[in-house]
Amino acid sequence: MEVLFIAGFGPIAPDPARTYDFWSGALGVEFEELAPEYHHATNLPGAKVFGLWPLAQAAEATFGSPDWPADLRVPQAWIELEVASADAVADGAAELRAAGHRILVDAHQEPWGQTTARLLSPEGLLLGLSYMPDFH
Repeated sequence: MEVLFIAGFGPIAPDPARTYDFWSGALGVEFEELAPEYHHATNLPGAKVFGLWPLAQAAEATFGSPDWPADLRVPQAWIELEVASADAVADGAAELRAAGHRILVDAHQEPWGQTTARLLSPEGLLLGLSYMPDFH
């Protein structure tokens, strides 16, 4: 698998309002609200996206429910690593699964056109393999 770049990174927020207040108010990062309580800072150098992702939305996107499974470590942050194509997302997930890693959600296309697969890293980051056509 060849990772091209970090597509996005940010905290996963059990308390979205408190997280937003800290990053926006205390640190002055400017965000655009893309969905209720889901904020992106797309003009912050260093990553394509720095986003504040509510835990309930991360759970919904990964498991189809707003509740994070009790048997899994609750992630504190998310990171998406961009690969060359939608097929490369599926191939990367298969490679990771073959190496013994638990894939939480297989490669699939999100409603906005991004293809992702997700797993937890050993440190507890919600890791997405990603292909976002707009980034290429």
